[in-house]
Amino acid sequence: MTFEQVVDAVRQLTPKQREILADLMSKWETEAVRHEIARDAQESLTMFRQGKFKPQSAQSAMKELRE
Repeated sequence: MTFEQVVDAVRQLTPKQREILADLMSKWETEAVRHEIARDAQESLTMFRQGKFKPQSAQSAMKELRE
């Protein structure tokens, strides 16, 4: 199914069905972002344990981010 076909199919839904679909899509996106954050955190933790990152204070990290 092409994107255009999906859009046409969505247009044929009732307003209530489109609302439900929008809610589902929002929840799916939130879940995808959570998985991405968890994956990034796990990767960072692995790299830290491998010695690729050094511990630093919050102040030092904030200073580095601002630069």
